[in-house]
Amino acid sequence: MRLVQPHMYVRDGKSRDKTWLRDGIEAMGLGEAVGEPQEYVVAVEEESDERAGFGRLCVQVDEPAIGELTHIGVRESWRDQGVGAHIIERLLTKASDAGVKRVYLLTDEPDYPAQFGFERVDDRPTSLAARRTRTEAVGDGDIVTLAIDPKAFEMPSRLRDAFKTASGAGEEPTVDAEEFGIDADGATYKYDTGN
Repeated sequence: MRLVQPHMYVRDGKSRDKTWLRDGIEAMGLGEAVGEPQEYVVAVEEESDERAGFGRLCVQVDEPAIGELTHIGVRESWRDQGVGAHIIERLLTKASDAGVKRVYLLTDEPDYPAQFGFERVDDRPTSLAARRTRTEAVGDGDIVTLAIDPKAFEMPSRLRDAFKTASGAGEEPTVDAEEFGIDADGATYKYDTGN
C-alpha cells in the first residue's frame, strides 16, 4: 500500500471563498474582512481541498506603486508547517508582477516576517500611518511597520520542506441545508424554494 503525501499549494482567492475568508478573518481577530476575494490568496491542501490559510495584497497605485500585506492568517491546525511563509511568498510574487518595488506590513510579531527579509522602517506612506493608528487602537501589542523589496524575499529551507508535507488536524466545518433555511425533507429538487 502506497501512502499519498499531502500536496499544498497557494492559489488566488475566488468568489466561492468570500464567506470562508470573512469568517476566518473575524475568527482570528484580524479585523473586518475588506476587499474582494480576488485580492486574497488561499493556501489549499490539494487532495481534500481543505483551505488552510489566507492573505491579502493591497496595491496602492501611487508613484511609485506600493503594496501592503494585510489579513494574513493560518488556521490553528496548519500552523508551524510553512503555510504562512508560502502565503507571504505568493503575495510578494503578485506584488512584484504588478510592478511594486516596496511592500509594507504592519504587525505585532515582527520576528516572523523578519526571517524572510522584512526590515523595520520608520518612513511609511501617509495611508499606512493612518491605518497603523487604527490598528493600534484595536490591537493588543505594539504595531511595527516592516518593509521589503518583493524580489528580496527569502524562504528558509525548513519552511519550504515543511510545506511539502503539511497536513491539518481537522476537517473544515460542513454546512447542511437546514443552516440555509431549507427543509431537506420537503424539498423536491436542488433549487426548490418551498413554494
